[in-house]
Amino acid sequence: MTPSAIVGHLDRYVIGQDEAKKILSVAVYAHYRKISLSAEKGDAFAKSNVLLIGPSGTGKTLMCETLARLLSVPFVSADATSLAQTKYVNDEIEAILERLVDKADSSVEKASLGIVFIDEIDKLKAKSGEFAATSGESVQHALLKIMEGTPVKLRNGRYIDTTNILFICGGAFVGLEKIMSKTHSFGFIATSEGDNQSILERLNSRVKPTDLFEFGLIPEFTGRLPVVASFGQLSKDMLVRILSVPQNSIYRQYVAMLRGEGVELKIAPRVFEQIAEIALEYKTGARSLRGIFEELVTPILYVVPDNPEIGRVEIGSLFENPRYFKRSVQGATSEQG
Repeated sequence: MTPSAIVGHLDRYVIGQDEAKKILSVAVYAHYRKISLSAEKGDAFAKSNVLLIGPSGTGKTLMCETLARLLSVPFVSADATSLAQTKYVNDEIEAILERLVDKADSSVEKASLGIVFIDEIDKLKAKSGEFAATSGESVQHALLKIMEGTPVKLRNGRYIDTTNILFICGGAFVGLEKIMSKTHSFGFIATSEGDNQSILERLNSRVKPTDLFEFGLIPEFTGRLPVVASFGQLSKDMLVRILSVPQNSIYRQYVAMLRGEGVELKIAPRVFEQIAEIALEYKTGARSLRGIFEELVTPILYVVPDNPEIGRVEIGSLFENPRYFKRSVQGATSEQG
């Protein structure tokens, strides 16, 4: 699929983050084209793994999962913090690859073309006072070989080659903005009157490898992640759209669920705004939307299955009880207390 087609598909499931979608779509397109060309010509192409930078709950994992489904490749996710908390890092890495093989229906060949997403990679930065064997820096070193490409022996004796596995790392990187503001304060690309200012601004605002070095990632590890995409904070409007617009949005899921019971669910636009406002207060991005919404519909799901006469439910405010309407013989509805 072309990068624009990939972006078009992502738009159906992921709200906002337009620039990140373009960067990731091009990276994925280029990755699998390189694999195809390598097979045709027998030449080895350097792999470009991806780093996603942005606050928690902004859609990094969702975007990777959606991409994997679109491309029909096996996908697994893991947390870098769990790697940093174990003495047996290589065993944990092996377990991640075994899960990838499981997702590929035990086909090592399919798994070797899959995607591995490692979240919270920013937690691997070196900290003073840590022992070398248990530090985040040691985990970075352990990840280097598999990210570049190497045969890894699994517990059942089979080997999986990680050369063509796309590794996508993500993290919030809290504090990186301060580093960037300091290193970019005087600019690093000279401009002239004939230069395209928008291109120069984009180049000057991008995350530089030296910014990541100062944050705590080692140069070798940063070098394995040449493609960097930044995710912005979600606005109230974006949170409202996440609740109701995507094909698999939680609102659409519950509409379909109640439709199966013969009940129509109507939620006023103001309700979505109220949920978004609360989610903004929680400062966890889109992660808290599902919990708030499910708390809203819990009383409805408790009542509806025992009352087949209910034909419609309306919610006008997050802070008011739902209104239930009876189903008449003719199919019309009337309010029920």
